[in-house]
Amino acid sequence: MNAPFIKICGITRFEDALAAFESGASAIGFNFYSGSKRHISPQDAAKVSGKLPDTITRVGVFVNAQRGEIEAVRKEVALDVLQFHGDEMPEELSGYDIPVVKAIHIAKANQLESQMSYAVDAFLLDSFSPKEFGGTGKTFDWNIALEAKQRGKIILSGGLTPANVEEAIIFVQPFGVDVSSGVERSPGIKDHRKIQEFIAGARRGFDIANNQLASASQAQRAQR
Repeated sequence: MNAPFIKICGITRFEDALAAFESGASAIGFNFYSGSKRHISPQDAAKVSGKLPDTITRVGVFVNAQRGEIEAVRKEVALDVLQFHGDEMPEELSGYDIPVVKAIHIAKANQLESQMSYAVDAFLLDSFSPKEFGGTGKTFDWNIALEAKQRGKIILSGGLTPANVEEAIIFVQPFGVDVSSGVERSPGIKDHRKIQEFIAGARRGFDIANNQLASASQAQRAQR
């Protein structure tokens, strides 16, 4: 497996971003979709971003945004990764010179077919909602995530909490995990203790999953 990737999304305040960094998060996410409960303006995101160390990855979340808008926000906020949650077509996600993540909202397994047409750096698997583009707080069938791994690098999301993230990582063994509502007191306002517990649980999960992979690899070599 790759090094653990742990993202705290829906950041709206500097103190929450700092708590994520100090707790060991790999990345934070800023949601620029105006219809989101966790929306943040590019100006406010830039203020938060400018106070953070360069070692934490800054991810911008967009929904059906125009390329010109995306590029402007990217420069203003100093984004490292672009994450798309809307109805963007594959060609709309090409041509960027930083990593691109496409969210797949899982309602049933056959939705994975849509992954095949996107040439992106990773897929974020989230729960489907007819009313929201993510942040539902609901899980989906993790067996679908196992199938998705065969088609590309995945970041597991959707209903993850400090209580289930370790189990989820051990079961799916994803590239990374992403949480928003699972570490909140209210939409956009993070609970710092939950952030700490989530990251600790994620690290335990990744450690166990890595050990399992290493043991399986050793067993395969021994049989040759």
